[in-house]
Amino acid sequence: MTPRRGWWRAGAFGAALAAATMAGPSSAAERAEDLYKTYCWQCHGMKGDGNGINVRDMSVQPRDHTDARAMSARTDEELFTAIKKGGQAINKSVLMPPWDGVLSDEEIHSLVRYLRELCQCRHGG
Repeated sequence: MTPRRGWWRAGAFGAALAAATMAGPSSAAERAEDLYKTYCWQCHGMKGDGNGINVRDMSVQPRDHTDARAMSARTDEELFTAIKKGGQAINKSVLMPPWDGVLSDEEIHSLVRYLRELCQCRHGG
């Protein structure tokens, strides 16, 4: 193998790896939905309605993220804090774990925006 040919193979592999790395969700909304699927669906359900697979073993019903009335009562900052520091941080269930250290602040903010999409609401309205 000539050095040039080996370089081409390494370059082709690098290009393929870069393309694979860039594959996946193409928008911030899709990335937020993927985060929700990974970290939230087990309790909050596939539709965000609070009916996840873990509900039968929980003493407290998870929040229904599609409930516009209940969700509009919470500020974006409260939602951010609940995700980052857990339910206890906003006087809610201890069963809601803190995701600080797992999710970045940017990811948590994207989840808050996704929650607003699920409830089709804003704070105070």
